[in-house]
Amino acid sequence: MADELGTTEREIIAQRLKKAEALRALGVNPFGNGWQPRHLAEELLRHHGDQPAEEIAKAPGDWSLAGRVLAVRSFGKAAFLRVRDRSAELQVWVKKDRVGDQAFEVFKLLDIGDIVGAEGPATRTKTGELTLEARTFTILTKATRPLPEKWHGLTDVEQRYRQRYVDLVVTPGVREAFVKRARIVSGIRRFLDARGYLEVETPTLHKPEEAGGAAARPFETHHNALDLDLKLRIATELHLKRLVVGGLDRVYEIGRIWRNEGIDRRHNPEFTSIEFYQAYATHEDLMRLTEELMHQLAVEVTGGPVVTFQGQAIDLTPPYPRVSMLEVGARALGLAPDDALAGRGLAEALSRAAARENDSEDAWKLEQAAKKTPGEAVALAFEIFGEPQLPKDRPAFVVDFPLETSPLSRRRDADPRLVDRFELFAAGMELANAFSELNDPADQRARFEAQMRAKAAGDEEAMPYDEDFVRALEHGMPPTAGEGIGIDRLAMLFTDSASIRDVILFPLLKSRD
Repeated sequence: MADELGTTEREIIAQRLKKAEALRALGVNPFGNGWQPRHLAEELLRHHGDQPAEEIAKAPGDWSLAGRVLAVRSFGKAAFLRVRDRSAELQVWVKKDRVGDQAFEVFKLLDIGDIVGAEGPATRTKTGELTLEARTFTILTKATRPLPEKWHGLTDVEQRYRQRYVDLVVTPGVREAFVKRARIVSGIRRFLDARGYLEVETPTLHKPEEAGGAAARPFETHHNALDLDLKLRIATELHLKRLVVGGLDRVYEIGRIWRNEGIDRRHNPEFTSIEFYQAYATHEDLMRLTEELMHQLAVEVTGGPVVTFQGQAIDLTPPYPRVSMLEVGARALGLAPDDALAGRGLAEALSRAAARENDSEDAWKLEQAAKKTPGEAVALAFEIFGEPQLPKDRPAFVVDFPLETSPLSRRRDADPRLVDRFELFAAGMELANAFSELNDPADQRARFEAQMRAKAAGDEEAMPYDEDFVRALEHGMPPTAGEGIGIDRLAMLFTDSASIRDVILFPLLKSRD
């Protein structure tokens, strides 16, 4: 094999294309088809385990594997290859006197990154490594572009995201992270299916009046054939609750959501969520269900209830503590909860908090909060001062949300200024949002009207007035609780990923131009 060091990528590609032609001359299609491995590397490794060479030699088997070559150590008429398939990596030993002259000529045209097939018995080398000793060998796909020699480091982070197909090959742990993500999704499905939930699909294209279910700015598009302005969904909530009205008492949907918002370590404009709704349940019921779900997922995906995120151990064993947004937010402003909700002394308290705040953006938010409702101001104070104080070593439920922050939640019977809602926080992130659903159509209509007034005042994230949803409630929705969980953030937690982009296969990025 040619030494590729010191040559340009264009020259390397030219060399590899010549090798592809040489393979054709030997009767081997460099982009072949029809070669099917009978085994996975993991099967060979598991079958022989720690057996010594003498035991393996008694029953070495006839193994058939295919995968990508990640490394080559050549010794003239023999070589050791490091080959990875979808299950594991395995060493393959290619010797001229075993594979024959023709196959060894094929081997000499090999490059790192090529996809190969090999068949033969298992053995253990003198260095103690379990190995497939090739009796047949061929190149199945010639990689005409080389894998990068230097991939890690901050300067390559964007390239990793842009070329995820290469990232999966060369960056340790990336493939495993996405395997865990897939196991999270399948685990949630099994958990809910076992409890009588029905998985459904709802529209991703919404008419402007239907594009609600969350406080977010939507993406806009246009349907040519129907001449309709449409918006990509920002939540599945309102359509799922329509199904509860229709008698589907337990429903869920796992799907893509689009929100035209900023991008940072915890936000991507296209993300995955699950929302589920259960009739004849309250947010208290969903708290217990959420604890059970999180604990079960942690055990299934990571092997135990304690996960580590950025150096911090987090125990997902129930029960989780509850933290009052109202009490903590009001106390951060130096006010009693009742005074804060009534707005007594609130403007002065916000001004004092802004003056002592070191973060200029947070200080500006606190100053602007004087123009908002008291409930919204308390929620902002909790976000700035309370969230950083949440437990670090376990998840926590945030409860006692002011009415103004929750246009779709049911008022609390004992205190109509609050709603029956919780958010689950862990690792400094909001993972879940749930509440007892508002099923009073008159109350819902009034809240939609308040949202329209907020929109007229300049709030781009205010919800539209969805008259059809009110009509659905007028037909009667049973007492219901619903919850949304961010799959991407859950994957961050279980894979110890600091950025949401590390758990999205193809995150949205600016163009290189």
